[in-house]
Amino acid sequence: MKKYLILLLGLTILFSACEKLDQVPEDTATRDAIFGNETGLSLYTNSFYEIIPSASSIHQSDAMADYAARTQVPDFLREGAFGPRQSSGWDWSQLRNINYFIENCTDPRVSETVRRNYIGIARFFRAFFYFEKVKRFGDVPWINKTFEVNDPDLFKGRDSRTLVMDSVLADLDYAAANITAANDNSRSLISKNVAYAFKSRVCLFEGTYRKYHDELNLGSTAEKWLTEAVNAAEKVINTGGYSLYNGLGTDKSYRQLFTSTTPVTSEVLLSVVMDANLSVFNDANWWWTSATYGSRVSFIRTFVNTYLSIDGTPFTSKPGYETMTFMEEVKNRDKRLQQTIRMGDYKRVNGGSTEPAPPVFSYTYTGYQPIKWTLDDVYYDGGNRNINSICVIRLAEVLLNYAEAKAELGTFAGDDWTKTVGALRTRAGIANANTLPTVVDPYMQTNYFPAITDPVLMEIRRERGIELALEGFRFYDIVRWKRGELMEQTWNGFYVPALNQPMDLNEDGILDVCFYKEKPATQIAGVTYVNVAETISNGPNPQRLSHDTYGELTWLANVPRKWETKHYLYPIPENDRLLNPALSQNPGW
Repeated sequence: MKKYLILLLGLTILFSACEKLDQVPEDTATRDAIFGNETGLSLYTNSFYEIIPSASSIHQSDAMADYAARTQVPDFLREGAFGPRQSSGWDWSQLRNINYFIENCTDPRVSETVRRNYIGIARFFRAFFYFEKVKRFGDVPWINKTFEVNDPDLFKGRDSRTLVMDSVLADLDYAAANITAANDNSRSLISKNVAYAFKSRVCLFEGTYRKYHDELNLGSTAEKWLTEAVNAAEKVINTGGYSLYNGLGTDKSYRQLFTSTTPVTSEVLLSVVMDANLSVFNDANWWWTSATYGSRVSFIRTFVNTYLSIDGTPFTSKPGYETMTFMEEVKNRDKRLQQTIRMGDYKRVNGGSTEPAPPVFSYTYTGYQPIKWTLDDVYYDGGNRNINSICVIRLAEVLLNYAEAKAELGTFAGDDWTKTVGALRTRAGIANANTLPTVVDPYMQTNYFPAITDPVLMEIRRERGIELALEGFRFYDIVRWKRGELMEQTWNGFYVPALNQPMDLNEDGILDVCFYKEKPATQIAGVTYVNVAETISNGPNPQRLSHDTYGELTWLANVPRKWETKHYLYPIPENDRLLNPALSQNPGW
């Protein structure tokens, strides 16, 4: 979030080195200056924004997802490579700052309405903090006070999920009821509508988690959470004043949300805003184009196949789709595909000139190279230079939260489709976007959700994957749906019909890539040659073709990925359990 330099100067004396739970500020003069007037309360609550993930961590947050091939298999998915010693995230210093504020925001010199507004902001951030903890660890200690050194709760055990999440819900309800600003024009501060939107996210997660994770024995409470998700989303949809952005037409509007320097305020509720004047940048281009800096995340073909044809039919209903080349398969598809990966006539600026930019195999392993967060100028590729704002919450997510919760409740109607999935598909240029589905797509059922028989729910899940791709939702969507096995999918790429046949990936008359087992003696300038032989100099080749001399590209099929039930929660870090044995450990770890 914004770098509040004034805040840091103003609060240095009060909070210098106060990171441990047993350290209580004692400078009463400074305390009075902070809590005795609205300016002080505003400055203090600005410090909570460090809880919001950074721009760079947001655009990188889907690096571990079922649709993401990457340089290495995450240790989390490698058998025996991850455990309590490798785990992290058990950090509570930010929580103490929030609780201290709530306890001390009592000065009668400030009106009750003003105090409740800032307490509402504080409680929003406490809910945000705890939601992340519960997603990661499940049961955690509920702490709503600052600790003294002799507090008997300092080394308490974990509280139940129901207690913690009920407390999170209470915090969000308080925030939504008491934050006075309906919206913030900069889209960088917490407002009433942000609280409702985030509540819809939290409640959808918790409702579906309880529904599908029967080991919790909380299925009977799922309906309450799903209903709360619907009601919160409705507040934003009906009274928030937001609308889906369509200002650049079906070809460009979607991507503009992710490349705009300033947040697209019609749709974006909350954003991490960049500021070149303050040297506040992100590293999206560097991470998404570098052969060495990032994880070289690329989509897999199984997921790209879920993008509909432009006529509204499943792409996988086309005869022979399995053997279509990249050049063939990307044509006449959902317009979000061309705004998410390099394809077709995509171009980039290089030194003032505009040049064709097909997928680059010094980056991509599959051929499906993302562009969603990157700027179309190579100037931004080297270093922390990006000036595009990174959205945290936008209306499209709220629409999908609403649609999914209603579908799970069995209350979804035709007009619900029109204003949610239908509206998103209309923006993507898809024909017949407002037609309610009546048949389950067999490709989606076979490859993703075999237990889902409701055509509407299946399409909502398809839509969520496509619309919110690379925005940090996918891993925990899979977790709440209890479909962790999807993390074992083959990392497959586009179809290669034969070896030693250079391919023109963007059909501009210039050959781009050639796959070989024995490198040709004569090579074409400008063509990237990719070795797909069984072995390379240092062992098995991680880049192969599914049928040896033809077929889909595969990446790291020689490195097993293993999903076990224990992976739905992270282990409590070992060092933290040594400090507090009362914490216990999550099952299987």
